[in-house]
Amino acid sequence: MKFYRVYIELTNICGLKCSFCPPKILPTHTMTLPFFEQVLIELKPYTKEVAYHVAGDSLALSNLLDYLNLSHKHGFKVILTTSGYFLKNHTFETLLHPAIKQINISLNSFNKNSMPLSFEEYMQSIIELCNAKLTQRKALFINLRLWNKDEAHSEESFNKTLFAYLEKQFQTSLHVKRFYEENLRSIRLAEKIRLHFDDYFTWPSLASNECSHGTCLGLSSHFGILSNGSVVPCCLDKDGIIVLGNLHVNPLKEILNAPRTHAIIKGFQENKAVEVLCQKCTYKNRFKESS
Repeated sequence: MKFYRVYIELTNICGLKCSFCPPKILPTHTMTLPFFEQVLIELKPYTKEVAYHVAGDSLALSNLLDYLNLSHKHGFKVILTTSGYFLKNHTFETLLHPAIKQINISLNSFNKNSMPLSFEEYMQSIIELCNAKLTQRKALFINLRLWNKDEAHSEESFNKTLFAYLEKQFQTSLHVKRFYEENLRSIRLAEKIRLHFDDYFTWPSLASNECSHGTCLGLSSHFGILSNGSVVPCCLDKDGIIVLGNLHVNPLKEILNAPRTHAIIKGFQENKAVEVLCQKCTYKNRFKESS
């Protein structure tokens, strides 16, 4: 059993309250460094890539460099996903660390919060990181995520402001009209720096009225490990609704070979969602559309 990537939530602290994210339900928790290293050791037979993300923002941790050093020591490549709010708290030694393969920055976090920063102040740290990447770590990928498409074009005003700013910074021509009319997936801003587009999505919830079957990449390409050690089948189960086991109690090999885990895998292979949360999740509809 191999996975393209495993999502490890170093902390469930995000530091922001984006209107497109539901509130945190689980108690605040940060994974300790010794336990994190234990997790990495158990993951070695299953993957070579880890993403420091499920719900929290790993850049909220002042000692992020220590986690990166451990990942590098054990031969893992790292994906960072961040709102960008905490970039200013870290040095380029951390942000351009050799373990990091890619950094995803959710640009639409800015206008969905009451930030104590102006738009220019928020973007300054992002542009400084991009410039440093171009001169110091050319192999690093940076995805500037703009995942705010909807039928109402509700964020068109913000997107126009953002496009105008990025045009100036990267000396390239961007047109917000193309963003809406051509269904673009991304635009290249510079070498291995892309502006990446997607629709708003709804986090799965047991309170949802949705009820459908389908397939999913959970337990196929990836699974998640929450900061409290709970193993969940996908990166959207931030509240630990489907806990397959806990690494403080059970070895990962045992969890991945448990009957409940195999039932989920078999169900998705047959286009069937066996768990209630999976039945209520609308994100799986994207895989139906792309198949």
